[in-house]
Amino acid sequence: MTTLRSLKHLAFGACAAALLLVGTASATSADTVQIRVDASAHGTPFPHFWEQMFGSGRASLSLREDYRKDLDAVHRATGFGYIRFHGILDHDVGLVRRGADGKISYNFSYIDQIYDGLLAHGVKPFIELSFMPPALSSDPKALQEFWYHPNIAPPKSYVEWDAMITAFARHLVARYGINEVASWYFEVWNEPNIGFWAGRPAQSTYFTLYDHTARALKAVSPRLRVGGPSTAQGAWASAFLAHAKKDNVPVDFISTHVYGDDTAKNVFHTDENIPRRDMVCRTVDQVHKEIAASPYPKLPLIFSEYNASYANLPNVTDTVFMGPWMANTIRECAGKVQIMSYWSFSDVFEEQGVVRSPFYGGFGLIAADRIDKPSFNAFAMLHKLGDRLLKTRSDSALVTRRADGHVVMALWNYAPPVGKTASYTAGKPKGEPKHFDIDVKHLAASAQATVWRLDRQHGNAVALFNRMGRPDFPNREQIRQLRAAGKLAAPETMALRHGKFEITIPPQGLVVVELH
Repeated sequence: MTTLRSLKHLAFGACAAALLLVGTASATSADTVQIRVDASAHGTPFPHFWEQMFGSGRASLSLREDYRKDLDAVHRATGFGYIRFHGILDHDVGLVRRGADGKISYNFSYIDQIYDGLLAHGVKPFIELSFMPPALSSDPKALQEFWYHPNIAPPKSYVEWDAMITAFARHLVARYGINEVASWYFEVWNEPNIGFWAGRPAQSTYFTLYDHTARALKAVSPRLRVGGPSTAQGAWASAFLAHAKKDNVPVDFISTHVYGDDTAKNVFHTDENIPRRDMVCRTVDQVHKEIAASPYPKLPLIFSEYNASYANLPNVTDTVFMGPWMANTIRECAGKVQIMSYWSFSDVFEEQGVVRSPFYGGFGLIAADRIDKPSFNAFAMLHKLGDRLLKTRSDSALVTRRADGHVVMALWNYAPPVGKTASYTAGKPKGEPKHFDIDVKHLAASAQATVWRLDRQHGNAVALFNRMGRPDFPNREQIRQLRAAGKLAAPETMALRHGKFEITIPPQGLVVVELH
């Protein structure tokens, strides 16, 4: 993952013309939006690409009880299927040992406990093959600056690297069966284009690592899925695919990363000022187009890391800002990516060291002490969306239909984060309330609305945390109160008038409405 960005400052083919729904959304005033929807329209497929996978703290943390409790909570809320983390090859997992005689041996004890635990909790591994086992490293001093200091050097012997990958894959197949392991993903390394790969030149030496790894995996079974380049800032996709074609290297998917505060200079090599709300999906669009123009135009695209910020900003990832940001990201990215993996599901996370405060701008949906963040509530609410997308022209709405026939819509009022530091998290977002005037045709006469809200007054534990004075180490009673404050607010019911209703949303507010 890329929490220390100081180191460097899926396509389901949605086509608006194919939508059979007649729908409009136009502003009748500065703060009013009209939405007209036909509930009987056919719509287009809308797979939940944003909640199929989550990132997490390094591999060994998955053995902790609090990690697994958070995993269960997010799984209940979203039904996600895959988890990705760094460090399955790191020293603390203990896979590789070099004896006094120089011979290599393998110990799968923690590997088995880690993957057994994931499967027992209902999720599958998305295996990021990282970082370099010290016993195989060409440079024991090539340590990345994360608190746990992974080794980022190339192997000193690709014969030994290939043997380890082969032994690892064979062990997984023997333990879990080829049908199971073939449903997993193997991703080679993490962000080799920035400070996580010491090979030089970075791109060509990474391609060597990828080639050896992909061929070793496919030699165990051609059914194993392998991909890369797992780059930061949406980089290298075209070059990677050109290399794979030229050298006939196996590749089953493209993976890359981006964050909302990555810069246009780093991602697009321009001097644009791309706002946080658009950066992620602008990057998704670019890589989607690069794949389409490559020798492999049908390859799945997986953004195996993304978030609104890489920089631990409490006024961003801890706050209700994440509700509208997430909803808008889903709207903008739909149709261009198979899987997007939010970084990360939990603040059981130690890249900057042991967590000192439940609200420090961590990446997780759940803060320390199992306190739900507004981002957790946003994912739980957006999970309610259906799998058919109904057309609307609004940039502040998603309208869907579920398999049970219920129309479910997300409505939001995007406003930028407040300030830049923790001291501003209690501030009021800029902007005015947004009023939605909605008319849904072909609903049952008895239909009513159930409404879930996320805003400064609903599902927002950080508001109470601010009133407590932002204690670094809340006492047990404060933790109890914060857990209660962080829970998703109870839904409201609303009567409809022939399919018509109105709703007002404050700045940084998200609303999900189920019509049934």
